[in-house]
Amino acid sequence: MQALLLAVTFYRDILPILQNHCQECHRPAQMAPMSLMSYEDSRPWAKAIRDQVRSRKMPPWPADPCCGHFANDRSLGASEIETLVKWADTGAAKGDPSDGPAPKTWPEGWNLPSHDLELAMPKPFQIPASGAVEYQYFPIATGFKEDRWVQAVEVRPGNRRVVHHIVVYIREPGSTWTGGPTKSDILTVYAPGSTPDSWPDGMAKLIKASSDLVFEIHYTPTGQPASDQTRIALVFANKPPAKRVLTLQLNNDHFRIPAGEKDFRVSAWGSIPNDALLLSMFPHMHLRGKSFVFALIDDKKTLLSVPNYDFFWQLSYRLKTPIPLKKGTRIECWATYDNSANNPRNPDPSVDVTYGQQSWEEMMVGFFDVAVDANISKPNFFIRQSPH
Repeated sequence: MQALLLAVTFYRDILPILQNHCQECHRPAQMAPMSLMSYEDSRPWAKAIRDQVRSRKMPPWPADPCCGHFANDRSLGASEIETLVKWADTGAAKGDPSDGPAPKTWPEGWNLPSHDLELAMPKPFQIPASGAVEYQYFPIATGFKEDRWVQAVEVRPGNRRVVHHIVVYIREPGSTWTGGPTKSDILTVYAPGSTPDSWPDGMAKLIKASSDLVFEIHYTPTGQPASDQTRIALVFANKPPAKRVLTLQLNNDHFRIPAGEKDFRVSAWGSIPNDALLLSMFPHMHLRGKSFVFALIDDKKTLLSVPNYDFFWQLSYRLKTPIPLKKGTRIECWATYDNSANNPRNPDPSVDVTYGQQSWEEMMVGFFDVAVDANISKPNFFIRQSPH
């Protein structure tokens, strides 16, 4: 409170908050609609910033603080919110530039500070002005002559306006998979609001020699013809890791949400086939999604609660401290949906809704990353060993 007795100024009080919590998205060529890099950029938005942080809509972090501690928590503390509010309410003063921190250096074009390899779709894909576009699959040869361990990865759509989501699969040598359900491991998932995936030291994703990456992309027409050429950046581990990261998922594709129902629940559960370390969770639903929870059944422990799910801010929640999951541990996730007219994003509250790929249909998927011994493949992880 002592600092607030002084006049709140941009350079001394506000810029450090923007650098630490906002500029990741609010800078040129990123996903946010305006830049907050300078006083001149930020001053016109002072009252909007006040309203957004006071309502906790920004920075986007919909996880309930009741449950779990996350390494990528970008939420503001109470004193930071108070500072931003006071700045807006007292005239949004500029202050002395010499009071401010040094400008933060942001990578050009990517959010990863640097990367070792960049790959792209062979050519742009043309998206029509209207109509449903079926999922598209784009194989990209890695050209790897040897196995490579990936420490971090970032997917960058060429045109965010038309990209609904992207799943990047690792298609290992010998596989002829070109789309649809697969047992291939997932390298990363992109959805609105996503940030790069990175894994702790000693943990990485494996891409075997001669593998391909397959981009599964869901496009959404916007009323005008458009094109997209999505890219991916990879950071390689500097030595073979002790742990291999696998992406697993719980999903339910057999449900019907009645027309007008404002609080419809869908659940899925499974048991962990072998010991693993839980690293992160990523809920996925569509426009009727209302809330999402991950929990351990036997421990009656909530791992993650997202009480106000936002289709346009789909985040991966990375645990600050990974959680050991013993073989046989039962993990559950459940989602609620609002198919009523009270949901302003509801495409049509007059119809029952079932599982489907398009955004006017619904999905219920709980992705989660686990770390296992480096020599265990994804198929072998699912082989349940009989007790001796």
